Amino acid sequence: MRAVFKREIQSFFYTPAAYVFMGVFLAISGVFFIQGNLLARSGDLTQLIAVMGYLWMLLSPVLTMRLMAGERHQKTDQLLFSSPVSLGGIVGGKFLAASAVLLSTVGCTFLYGVIVAFWGKLYVAEVMVSYLGLILLGLSFLALDLFVSCFAKTQMTAVMMGFGANLLLWLSDLAASAAGEGLLKNILHFISLYQRFEPFTQGLLSFSNVLFNLIFVALMLFLSVRVLDARRWSEA
Repeated sequence: MRAVFKREIQSFFYTPAAYVFMGVFLAISGVFFIQGNLLARSGDLTQLIAVMGYLWMLLSPVLTMRLMAGERHQKTDQLLFSSPVSLGGIVGGKFLAASAVLLSTVGCTFLYGVIVAFWGKLYVAEVMVSYLGLILLGLSFLALDLFVSCFAKTQMTAVMMGFGANLLLWLSDLAASAAGEGLLKNILHFISLYQRFEPFTQGLLSFSNVLFNLIFVALMLFLSVRVLDARRWSEA
């Protein structure tokens, strides 16, 4: 797993993927920080973090598009399948590499908190809980888009499929809000990543939502391994 992780981290910064992901995320979040906090003279970062959560839906496919689809397009996937690294190690190494880029991006936004603390009052516990939710949401989208990319043959297809899956989750959240009381509403609320994210943006630490996100990530990674295993034998 370590070798795969190191290889993928280097690949991220040898290609534009990491720079596009980090640049777009920081540019958009910076604009919202200037408008919502600096110009408004507000020290509330939780609303900014809530907005940043929606950026994962748009940008996470940029990180995952080449992890599996890129290998398949370049015909290097069979080399991975025949390597001494297990499929779990391959998927885990690739996911951890993408997660490292995501966490580095989130770390850069800590500057917003430093600026707020310098000029006003920062509610550290509330902000850190919101950041925990932001990270868990981002990891969930990465795991989902990694799983989706296992079905794609090209990087562009992986981006489109990943964005489609993310959009479907968002639409299910809107559908849950529009649905009347009943079983369907409860199911849609239960699977909604954004419903799970909302308490964090209010400074509420929910262990059930933390557990849900961790299980969701583990499930997506497990399914990715199963898809790759099936493809390995079908293409052997």
